[in-house]
Amino acid sequence: MYIAMNRFEVRKGAEEAFETIWAKRETYLNRMDGFIEFNLLRGPDAEDHRLYSTHTLWASKAAFEAWTRSEEFRAAHARAGNPTGESLYLGHPRFEGFEIIQTERKSSAAA
Repeated sequence: MYIAMNRFEVRKGAEEAFETIWAKRETYLNRMDGFIEFNLLRGPDAEDHRLYSTHTLWASKAAFEAWTRSEEFRAAHARAGNPTGESLYLGHPRFEGFEIIQTERKSSAAA
């Protein structure tokens, strides 16, 4: 399995706009072979920003890479803009990809 993550440093005061954009977007992820799960994570506050991360779980790195080359990817990202026109970020999102080499779960894990 493969985890794809993006980190976003969202400017102070822009957190609600950022979360709204993600809540209202069309993702098309469910159309993709190998897609398993998406999470939007809210992290700690810093002096000038709040840290967020997106976390997607894929069956394989190849499945993730197919997503990044797909029409669905282009469509999802074309509509991910900020209607105010003002940047919500302190910089570009930072991508991190990880191949899962070990997983441990509680057998009766609650969601």
